[in-house]
Amino acid sequence: MRSWMLAAAALLLGALLGVSVSGTLLHGEVAPAPAIPKEMTSYRDVVRRVLPAVVSVEAKVKPVKGKPQPRKTGFGGAIRLLPDKEDDSLGSGSGFLIDPKGIIVTAYHVVEDADVLEITLNDGRKFTSKDFVSDPKTDLAIVRIEAKGDLPYLQLGDSNDMEIGDRVLAVGAPFGLTGSVTAGIISAKQRSLHVNTVEDFLQTDAAINPGNSGGPLVNLEGKVIGMNSAIKSRNGGFQGVGLAISSNLIADIAKQLLKDGMVHRGYLGAKVKDVDTLEMATRLGLKQAQGVQITRILDNGPAARAELAKGDVIVKLAGKEVKDTADLTTIIAGLPLGKTVAVTIMRDGKTRTVDLVLEEQPRDSGSTGK
Repeated sequence: MRSWMLAAAALLLGALLGVSVSGTLLHGEVAPAPAIPKEMTSYRDVVRRVLPAVVSVEAKVKPVKGKPQPRKTGFGGAIRLLPDKEDDSLGSGSGFLIDPKGIIVTAYHVVEDADVLEITLNDGRKFTSKDFVSDPKTDLAIVRIEAKGDLPYLQLGDSNDMEIGDRVLAVGAPFGLTGSVTAGIISAKQRSLHVNTVEDFLQTDAAINPGNSGGPLVNLEGKVIGMNSAIKSRNGGFQGVGLAISSNLIADIAKQLLKDGMVHRGYLGAKVKDVDTLEMATRLGLKQAQGVQITRILDNGPAARAELAKGDVIVKLAGKEVKDTADLTTIIAGLPLGKTVAVTIMRDGKTRTVDLVLEEQPRDSGSTGK
């Protein structure tokens, strides 16, 4: 009997301990749920750093009574007409400071045709400026404002470091709603929409709408990795496909605009087209549909002096693979003028390499030729 009572007591004690431990675990005192990283719950810290350096840009022009002025919005190819009345506003967009001395990056199509710009900081301060230069071929512009003391500014990050799936924030003034922030990810890299002559777009699903143009796309460090420029849309509104000009392209163009007030680009001196079908590639002796075929050699240009010929297919330039005309344009844009570069071509089914010296592109030419 005593043995039975001892065994029963032990079982009862074990059951009580089990309930106690189970209750403790269920209440999370011994095994708490893993903490959610702060960056998953809020972007507030990034936003606090970024917003003070984001500006609204209003483009104004001397009014001409009775003459509506058509302007491209840069969004889905839409056209914006000003009302037929005395009105000094061409429209508005966004921008961001990249230097404490008052240097702003924005989109060319925001300042296009403007006589004067009205800049509004996030803290409400307003400035006017007639000091701006632009590069229509990349849809970029630089604006200078004069302020007492240093201004908040953003650093340009390395857009090449961004990967598909990385989280980003788009900041700007969609539909005039200043200080708006939307979140998303990098959806794709090195996109080309053929809306600018020189393109290197990051694609994002962060909401971008008219008025976001010129605003920054930032990573979670608060560094600019792109400038919001366009959306792919059927109706002119947000449909999850936003395009931002890469920060590395911005850095190159901004440096030249600040130094010379213009951009100096290389010039091939030829008209080209994509090798975009397998049938065409096979006929030209290529294993896959990529490369660009020369359709015309312009007189007295670099291509003519290098003895390139109509029908040649450019597959490499300066050691870099050329997949299409967008690739060719981007590579040329990054090469120094007056330097000899190697061009690898396919001619009559055979590969050969020739030397070519890039010259400065005429102001009225396209990406590779007139």
